[in-house]
Amino acid sequence: MINKIKMGMVGGGAGAFIGEIHRMAAALDSKIELVCGAFSSDPQTCLHSGQSLGLDASRCYASYQQMFATESTLSEDERMDFVTIVTPNHLHFPVAKLAIQSGFNVLSDKPATFNLAEALALKTLLDDSSCLYGLTHTYIGYPMVKEARQRIIDGQLGKIKKVVVEYSQGWLASSDDEASKQAMWRLDPKYAGISCCMADIGVHAANLAEYCCDDEISEMCADIAPTVTGRVLDDDGTVMLKFSSGARGVLLASQVAIGEENRLNLRVYGEKASLEWSQLEPNSLWLKFPDQSTQILRAGVGSLSPLTLANLRTPAGHPEGYIEAFANLYVNFAGQIEAKKANQPSPEYAEDMPGIHQAVRGMAFIENVVASSQSQQKWHSFTLQPMSQK
Repeated sequence: MINKIKMGMVGGGAGAFIGEIHRMAAALDSKIELVCGAFSSDPQTCLHSGQSLGLDASRCYASYQQMFATESTLSEDERMDFVTIVTPNHLHFPVAKLAIQSGFNVLSDKPATFNLAEALALKTLLDDSSCLYGLTHTYIGYPMVKEARQRIIDGQLGKIKKVVVEYSQGWLASSDDEASKQAMWRLDPKYAGISCCMADIGVHAANLAEYCCDDEISEMCADIAPTVTGRVLDDDGTVMLKFSSGARGVLLASQVAIGEENRLNLRVYGEKASLEWSQLEPNSLWLKFPDQSTQILRAGVGSLSPLTLANLRTPAGHPEGYIEAFANLYVNFAGQIEAKKANQPSPEYAEDMPGIHQAVRGMAFIENVVASSQSQQKWHSFTLQPMSQK
């Protein structure tokens, strides 16, 4: 019998959308089991949520502080191996900090922290620790996103000239949309931080572009704003980009695009060819050329990279979507934990996982976008300096 990696969870109680997504993804490949949780700040809600998931009442903790303290006293065979953080943004850092100080590996929903200063503090903490850290930038878990990255790295597009990435939703298009639990905290600076749209989905688009192009944003010119009367935080924005390689790009993010459900698209244009991927049709990758017909690469068909194949579960023609992409991150993180337990190097597939570097860059992206939008200066360097120190 193979021992499963044991997971604890902070947040994700009754009514929380993302917590259930994390649990489904973690369970998909039968490598991970949920053993404990502090699912809510309300003890009764926490208890009810945990017991509805089949947990014993003794492993449903009234607070994350109590969970870490108690789990630390359990035997290695019983206590959790890592904690998943699925709270609103303002709690990501304090939970991660205490988990690491208590000796537990951390997998966090994005953005990693409330601000860049906390992300840098988290990196310092991890540098002095043996704990593992992962970040659930879900969309790089799609197999054909990995194929796109490999083809760019292999030079099939030539030198990259232009990158266009768009993430559009319409669920916050009206003030009537603000009543849901998911909307309320995302639009409140006390819980979300300095941004709504860019922190919620724009950072995903930036991560997707950097991952696929194996490149980093070096400069930006941003315009973000709330478009609904009475809102404080942005719900729409456009960012012009420059990359370290010399490529230029544009990032569009909106939560007021009526009719759009979850439109995440990436187009990369090189000297030799271009490619396009859309989350609405995730099993396809379009390759376009100046002198031949467009090719459509399909998941599970033909010659694909080893990394792409390692992230596929089903035969060709059986779509793999959001849950499967999420699950790939969980499988990779579990692979890192298994290697750590065995005192061995992580397998190659497991290293293909967002970590503290992407966490810091994500928070820096958010703060740089906000600073750029507030300034009359056109281009701003992408810096890792917190806004409070600029």
